[in-house]
Amino acid sequence: MSTRRLLTAALLTTLAASAWAQNNELAGVAGRTFIADQGIIGATFPNPTVHFGNGFIMEGSYGRQLTPAGLIQLTLEVPVQFNVDEDLGSGTNAIPEGYLSIFITPSARVNFFANTRVSPWLSGGGGYGRFAESSNALYYGPNTGPRGTNAGVIQFGGGLDVRVWPKFSIRGEFRDFWSGTPQLNVDTGKSHQHNLSVGAGVVWHFGK
Repeated sequence: MSTRRLLTAALLTTLAASAWAQNNELAGVAGRTFIADQGIIGATFPNPTVHFGNGFIMEGSYGRQLTPAGLIQLTLEVPVQFNVDEDLGSGTNAIPEGYLSIFITPSARVNFFANTRVSPWLSGGGGYGRFAESSNALYYGPNTGPRGTNAGVIQFGGGLDVRVWPKFSIRGEFRDFWSGTPQLNVDTGKSHQHNLSVGAGVVWHFGK
């Protein structure tokens, strides 16, 4: 092997080792959330359903690797997800026009084949959620119902990290935040809802 090829191989090996020695990560993800519609119990008007739009989500997370990269790697992560605009629809003006939400869920994440460039993963945990209902009713006038709702949240999900540079990966993910419900001012018979999100973003690996 020529000296040039030997140096090139040594450089690539050093860069790969440096990448996989990074024990911390910061990730940013953007995407959409999907929430099943909820029927209104006892409704006598047309369209007796609360419809949820596909809200835009922004997510940031910090992760700390607890085990070395290998066939299986364990990471403690804290995803923080914002649904910045969840629009609502229905046949009644009683519900708010929409709401904002935030979920903070410390979780354990397991990456598979973490010492390769392509690493699928699964995540699970739980924490806190809050809904901020709009001050406006759906069609006209103020929202006369309670505003500001706290909720417990269970998070589980999965995704794929693809290393594109020693310190950076591309991430695709789905997460389900199973939470309490916002104040909708109507009886849907629901005490919990699935907030399923799908998104993509960038991961920065750094430090020790």
